[in-house]
Amino acid sequence: MRIDPDRSATPAPATITPRPDSTSDTRLLAFLLPQFHRIPENDQWWGEGFTEWTNVRKARARFRGHRQPRVPLHEHYYDLSDPRTQDWQAELARSHGLGGFCYYHYWFQGRQLLQRPLDALLKRRAPDFPFCVAWANEPWTRTWDGGDRHVLMPQHYGDRADWVAHYRYLEKAFQDPRYIRVDGCPVILIYRSASIAECEEMLDCWRNLAVRSGFAGLHVVSMLTVFGRDERSHLFDAYVEFEPFYTRAHLPARLKISEKLANGVSRLCWRYLGRGPYAPRSSDYRSMWRAMAERPLPPGHYPGAFVDWDNTPRRRLDASLVMRNVDVETFRDGFSRLYEKANRAGTPFIFINAWNEWAEGTYLEPDEELGTAYLDAIRSVVGHPA
Repeated sequence: MRIDPDRSATPAPATITPRPDSTSDTRLLAFLLPQFHRIPENDQWWGEGFTEWTNVRKARARFRGHRQPRVPLHEHYYDLSDPRTQDWQAELARSHGLGGFCYYHYWFQGRQLLQRPLDALLKRRAPDFPFCVAWANEPWTRTWDGGDRHVLMPQHYGDRADWVAHYRYLEKAFQDPRYIRVDGCPVILIYRSASIAECEEMLDCWRNLAVRSGFAGLHVVSMLTVFGRDERSHLFDAYVEFEPFYTRAHLPARLKISEKLANGVSRLCWRYLGRGPYAPRSSDYRSMWRAMAERPLPPGHYPGAFVDWDNTPRRRLDASLVMRNVDVETFRDGFSRLYEKANRAGTPFIFINAWNEWAEGTYLEPDEELGTAYLDAIRSVVGHPA
């Protein structure tokens, strides 16, 4: 499916205002990974021509029933620097009930990586589809885990001059009429806010600059990931539950025991037999979605959702996490219940992991095996946009 990239209509502002009543519709935002175009750093670190597709293409099934490699529908190994790709993504998302993309943004004390898709989005003023950004403020490593070993690009936060320079770059996006806002405040997510020692000073700087820019302020969202919770809650307007890792860390005790037993048996099988019924480290998809749908939504939390998880294209099998018992109907049922819960709570957003995390196995984009099944499931829950 290709969409004409030359649409020139000026989009209307994408301001989102949370409503306390139970009839408000929750906006679905999908995280979007920009690593589908070449950059010099990846050529240097991983080899000439590296993009996210490199790992996706080389993936292989590691055990019976392992759904690898994942192949995009019609082998559409796109280049995200091609404007037609962004138009296609936006039209596909809109037609299935999504309300915007959340682009990952990479800033290393003034140095940027993978910024071309966002820059093109701003320069072209197309596609006409709401968006916001999530600052993925973790170091880049050879192990794809954001840790402190084998660091390729370290993360430092600098001083006020650096914070001002960072804000001035973000301001170009904030000023775009498509940018998603809450009560007039541009929404920005921070992946590892707890890693920023001077986060309070930095956010004070940003909020003051935002007011001077004509905004009501900033709507800052801290992400709840494998790295835990930033307890400085007074700094943030909300938290987002980044799935599946938030739920894995908050499973009911009985499910934690069940998962521990299942993984223990699997590891023994791999150690002594050289094979197992599933990956050495896994989580039960059905239990995860049941827990996500049933868990109360705390005030100030934006719920998350996820499609699947399998990061074996990036890592060794024994270091990977692979979901078991994955099926579209479980997703549809769990997502329906989650969406109903979010609407009852009057929360403005659900953040879906992800639109195109192909090397982590969590993507809404269509593939050869399932086509648009997950997108169709979402549309069956939220309806087709007018």
